[in-house]
Amino acid sequence: MLGEYRIEGRRAADISASVERAVGEGKLPPGELLPPMRELAVELGVNPNTVAAAYRMLRDRGVIETAGRRGSRVRHRPASAPRDALRVEVPDGARDLSGGSPDPALLPPLGAALAAAAERARTDPVLYGRAAVETGFEQAARAALAHDGVPQGPLAVTSGSLDGIERVLAAHLRPGDAVAVEDPGWGSVLDLVPALGMRAVPVAVDDDGPLADSADRALAQGARALIVTCRAQNPTGAAIGAGRARELRAVLARHPHTLLVEDDHAHGIVDLPLHPLAGATAHWALVRSVAKAYGPDLRLAVLTGDAVTMDRVRGRQRLGSGWVSHLLQDAVLHLWRTGAVDAAEVAASYGRRREALVAALRARGIAAHGRSGMNVWVPVPDETAVVTRLLQAGWGVSPGARFRLASPPGIRLTVSPLTVADMAKVADAVASATFPLPAGRYD
Repeated sequence: MLGEYRIEGRRAADISASVERAVGEGKLPPGELLPPMRELAVELGVNPNTVAAAYRMLRDRGVIETAGRRGSRVRHRPASAPRDALRVEVPDGARDLSGGSPDPALLPPLGAALAAAAERARTDPVLYGRAAVETGFEQAARAALAHDGVPQGPLAVTSGSLDGIERVLAAHLRPGDAVAVEDPGWGSVLDLVPALGMRAVPVAVDDDGPLADSADRALAQGARALIVTCRAQNPTGAAIGAGRARELRAVLARHPHTLLVEDDHAHGIVDLPLHPLAGATAHWALVRSVAKAYGPDLRLAVLTGDAVTMDRVRGRQRLGSGWVSHLLQDAVLHLWRTGAVDAAEVAASYGRRREALVAALRARGIAAHGRSGMNVWVPVPDETAVVTRLLQAGWGVSPGARFRLASPPGIRLTVSPLTVADMAKVADAVASATFPLPAGRYD
């Protein structure tokens, strides 16, 4: 047990840190059985309650899992082993389709917007005590949300979508709580939940988003929150349509105490309408990032929700970072007001590439999914083999393990670096590296 590694520490926090450090360094691999609490207490010369407290910290942090008499083991996806570690190294000369980033050619130049923000800061400097959200920015953000049918609620600005999601979860949940997440889904969310000491419960998805029966099952089993992606779901490209929204609202009506978190990260790059679930439960939040349409380095997202949730989020934000830079808010507002991004043209550009790749793959007998956004999801029988063969053929793609909990294997291809003319070559490479699978649900 534990091989050559020796757990150290006299206090619960030190024992916990010793285990977590070993997991992060790979000295305690996934599935490794930890010593029984009483046995480790004798070895360390401490009270068994101290070891029990350390194990509880580790469980709440998502590092270990406990199974009664079968003991405690290192989780197969511990929070200290981020999914980005599964990223492939694309060699020189190969085409990198693994990044998940927008096409730089579709991002607006920022010079004029930043200059305008700097000029306003010169004439009206932001000092302590200023409201966290600029009035003009708030008005524009509210108008856009109202246009899409999002219920009116207090508004905050966060440093991107993930920051907003983390703040909302922390406002209501505690370590040990279960959170229903899309599977396959955004790897950063799948890492965030255990990092907060919470337990991720998979919800199957298809091209229309989370399956209502799977979401109902997760909530009935005790999940206290549900995180969904409105459009351009990463990695599958799913988008919640009107019918699926009605089904999910019916599910949420049966679980009215669920914390609902909606991620509309693709606002500005999709042409499908938003069908928000907001308001279906007492506590809800919707976060809308500018990263995909205006640039990932503009670390800014609009967050709205019910009054209680937003009061908690904004109160905690005041005690921490305080606010997101007004320079960034002013720059983004300038981009909005000047129409720096033609959302219809951006959506059409990604759509042409995505649809061409999906069609080329299906023509070769390969199941492929990509209803919206910049990614295409391809179910495969063996991720490692397919990713390796594609690298050898000069194409880097993301292994599906970065995005999965319990769903079958797959690969994600980002179309941003491609032209429509590239799609036949990509499809030929994928067909050579994999085997045809029937289309259908991802669960």
